[in-house]
Amino acid sequence: MAADRGEFSSRFGFLMAASGSAVGLGNIWGFPTNAASNGGAAFLFTYLILAFALAYPALMAELIIGRYARANAVTALKSLSPRPSIKLVAVLVGFVGIVTVSLILSFYSIVSGWMLAYFFEPFMRLLGLNAVGDWLVADTELRNALFVIVFMALTIYIISAGVKDGIEKWASRLMPSLFVILVLLILYVFTLPGAMAGLKAYLLPDFSRIANPQLLVDAMGQAFFSLSLGVGTMLIYGSYISKKENLPTIGSLVALLDVGIAVLAGLLILPAMYVALENGVQIFDANGGLVAGPGLIISVLPALFNTMGIIGGVVAVAFFALMTIASLTSSISMLEVPVAYSVEHHGLDRRRAAVGIGALITFISLVIVYNFDPMFDLVVTYTTEYSQPLLGLFFCLFVAWIWNRNAILEEIRQGCPDAESGLFWKIWPFYIKYICPVAILAVYFQ
Repeated sequence: MAADRGEFSSRFGFLMAASGSAVGLGNIWGFPTNAASNGGAAFLFTYLILAFALAYPALMAELIIGRYARANAVTALKSLSPRPSIKLVAVLVGFVGIVTVSLILSFYSIVSGWMLAYFFEPFMRLLGLNAVGDWLVADTELRNALFVIVFMALTIYIISAGVKDGIEKWASRLMPSLFVILVLLILYVFTLPGAMAGLKAYLLPDFSRIANPQLLVDAMGQAFFSLSLGVGTMLIYGSYISKKENLPTIGSLVALLDVGIAVLAGLLILPAMYVALENGVQIFDANGGLVAGPGLIISVLPALFNTMGIIGGVVAVAFFALMTIASLTSSISMLEVPVAYSVEHHGLDRRRAAVGIGALITFISLVIVYNFDPMFDLVVTYTTEYSQPLLGLFFCLFVAWIWNRNAILEEIRQGCPDAESGLFWKIWPFYIKYICPVAILAVYFQ
C-alpha cells in the first residue's frame, strides 16, 4: 500500500517538504511584525518556548496518526475510532479539514499571485516595458485573476507528479534556494542605514510585556499557524514517512527549521522596514503600529526598493523570488490534502484529481477576486480564526483520548525502539492530553 501511495525517499526530502509546508507567507510577514509589536525579544523568547512546548506536541500528533494509518485525514481518523458515533465525528473532522485547507488555498493563491506579479515587474522595467511594469503592480481584477491561474497551475503541476517526483523533488530544490536568498538579503540589508534600528526593535527585549496575556495568545497563535497544524497537511506528509524513521527526531527537526526560518525572516523584515523609514517611507499605520500583512509586502518594501536605484531592482527580484518560493512550498502541501483523499478514497487518477480539484479551488479564488471586499476577509477569518484552531483541538483529542496509548507507543517504537524510556514519551502524552487542548481553546476564544 505504501508503495502505491508513494513515500518520501529520504529524511532530507521529508524535512524540506514539511518545513516548506510550515514556512509560508505568514512566517515572513507575520512573525517579524508580531515580534516588534509585542516587546521584541520578549515575544521571540515566548514564541520559542510555546513552539516547542505546545505546537511541537500537536505537530507530533498529526505525524504519528499519518504514519500509523498511511492514509488521508478522513480514513486515518476513522481508523482510530472504536465506535460508530466516533467514526462519524472522525469523518466530519476530516471533511471539515479538507474544506478548510481548500478555502485557505483559495485566498492564499490570490496573495501568492501578487508575489508572482511583483517578481516579474523589475524584468519588465529592465526591458523598457514600463507600461507592463505599472500594470503588474496595479491592483486590478484582471491582474489578480491571471496570476491566480498561473500560480495554481504551478501548484497543480507539482502535485500531479506525485510524492517523490513532485512534492519531494521540488521541495528539495526550492527550500535550499529560499534559505540562500534569505541569508543573502539579510547580509545586504545589514549594510544599509537604519538597519540597526530595526535589529534593536526585533532583538531588544521589553520584558514588561512578557506577562501580557495578548502577547501569550499572539505567540501561541503564531506557533500553531506557522507549523500548518489542524488541517491535515502534516498528517498527510506523515503518512508518506518511512516506518524506519525516528518520529520524535524528525518532528523536532521540522519544528527547528520552521522556527529558524521565522527568526531569520525577522532579521530581514524588521531591519528592512527601518531602512525604508530612513529613506522616507511610512512604516507605521494609523494606530501607530508597524504595517503588517500584505500591506508590508506590496507597499512598504516595494517603496524601499524604488529608493535604491538599479540595485533596488535586483533586490526586488530576489525578495519576491523568496516570497514566491515560500508561497509554492506551502500551496503544494495544501492541495495534497484533498488530492490524497480523492486518490485513496475514490480511486481517482492522481493527475486528474490534481487538475480537477485545483481547477475548483482556482474557480473559488476567482470568485473571491471579483468579490474581494465582501469575501476575502470573510474566508480568511472563517478558516484561520474559527476552523483551524478547532480542527487542531480535535486532532489532539483523537490522539490523547480516543486512540489506544499502547498503539501510539508501538507506532513510535518502529523507528525509535527505546521510545518508552526517552524524554519524549515521558512528557508528550501529558501535554497532548491536557495542555494542548487548553492552549488551543485559549487561542480560539481570544
